[in-house]
Amino acid sequence: MNKEDQVIMGFRDLYNKIVLLNKDKMEDSLKGYKSSEVHCIEYIERNVDSNVTKLAESFYMTRGAISKLTQKLIKKGLIESYQKSDNKKEIYFRLTEQGKVIYKIHEDLHKEFQERDKAVFEQVTEQQFDSMLSFVDKYSRHLDAEIKKLGIDIKSE
Repeated sequence: MNKEDQVIMGFRDLYNKIVLLNKDKMEDSLKGYKSSEVHCIEYIERNVDSNVTKLAESFYMTRGAISKLTQKLIKKGLIESYQKSDNKKEIYFRLTEQGKVIYKIHEDLHKEFQERDKAVFEQVTEQQFDSMLSFVDKYSRHLDAEIKKLGIDIKSE
């Protein structure tokens, strides 16, 4: 196996281990909520004036799929839509009090998982972090270009 394959397999293996370790606790603490719903709640809380387009771009999903997801969250009472007085065309989302509770549970779980994994990250130097971040950014930009070559435009779907 060449180094490229080792890196890709390493990322996949790491991701799968993280999912395995976090899954039961996430499911127990967030019963009745799908991962996509929780991550949508997280995005809305962290990004002011979230709308369908911004969510679609962030999750690499179609606007239609995001519309369905946000409608589910509205029905569950987790988010609400609003418009700005100067722009009646655009619809934005914000969390309800119930949505903020789910967000807080999710954040607390992330903090717990970070604490669990802290021993590894404490050993990583700034230079190593910078190298990893540079690689991830470079690879991400390459994949963006490949997506664009295929003519996939999340914004307009």
